[in-house]
Parts: sequence; C-alpha cells; structure tokens
Amino acid sequence: MTEERSRIREADEEPTGARVVVGVDCSEGSRAALLFALADGARRGIPVEAVSAYRPPDYWLDFYAVGTGTADTVRESALERVRTFVGEVLSTAPAPPPDVRVHAGMGTPADVLMRRAHGADLLVVGSRGHGGFGAMLLGSTSMQCALHATCPVTVVHSPEAHRERLHLHRNRAAAPPQRDGAGIG
Repeated sequence: MTEERSRIREADEEPTGARVVVGVDCSEGSRAALLFALADGARRGIPVEAVSAYRPPDYWLDFYAVGTGTADTVRESALERVRTFVGEVLSTAPAPPPDVRVHAGMGTPADVLMRRAHGADLLVVGSRGHGGFGAMLLGSTSMQCALHATCPVTVVHSPEAHRERLHLHRNRAAAPPQRDGAGIG
C-alpha cells in the first residue's frame, strides 16, 4: 500500500484544469464512486481529485467551551482519513491508476463537492453515503450535486448500497406496523 500512497498528493487550494472530482466519505458507496472515478480518469488521461468534507466540532460553536482542536488539526485528520481510504482503494483498482490528489474542505458535503468540482470534467458521487435515511434510493448529497453542480455528474450505485436498501426494506415489510400513541379523539 505504500506504493499506492506515494501516488497520492494534496490538491491545490484553487483547482484548475481537467480533472475528475469524486466525493469520498469512506463508505461502500464512495468506494464504488472512487473506483469509477479512477477508471474514468485513467481512460481520459486526467487526474482524479478525491474530496471529503468535515464539520467543525460542536464545541467550536459554544462561546464558553475550551477545546484543544484547531482548524488545521481537524483538516489534517480528515486528509489522513482520505489518504488512507484512497490508498486502500488504489490497491484494488485496475492498473495503471491516474494521478490522485486529495482535498478536505470544511462545510456540508454537497457544498464542498460543488465548490471543488467547479470547472471539472466530471463529478462522481456514490448514491448513498453515511446519511441516516437508508431507505432512500438517492442520498441528499448526491441529489444536491446532481441538481446544482456546474459540471456533469455521475451517481454510482454500488451493490453494497443496494443490498443494504433491500435488507432495510425487507425488515420494514416484516415488522408489524408501529403505532406512535398519538391517536385521534
């Protein structure tokens, strides 16, 4: 995996030029999206930029809280998670892979992805990530990107995400109806 990690470098602050941008949250859906982006980048001969979003810790919002984390340490931690994930995926990806850059930005995933994808050749997202609504066919981030990105968007449906949705659907169908206790009258 060290050879794969040596191919990964940090992206420029202001992205320019031809590139495939891919959203990465370390879920199975983002693994499928990253594999698709790597294959597409290799086919086109352009670099792939793996992008992850992070949020500030809650205590940053509390005026009286005392914390030890800084914006740089939170960003570096997010970048390290992305580097590790990309390195793992690169070890299973078809060879030879394109150049890979990583970026971690503070904000909501959809906003960070759309900012980074401005001017890109393609934005690739998984159909489902770590969001809380497992029964949805399309996650909120992929939906926002598909509706508002300024470049073409590919939404990758992974077999793992499909199995998870099917499992949730079957469990819901087999369970007796839940009553919330808020009857009428």
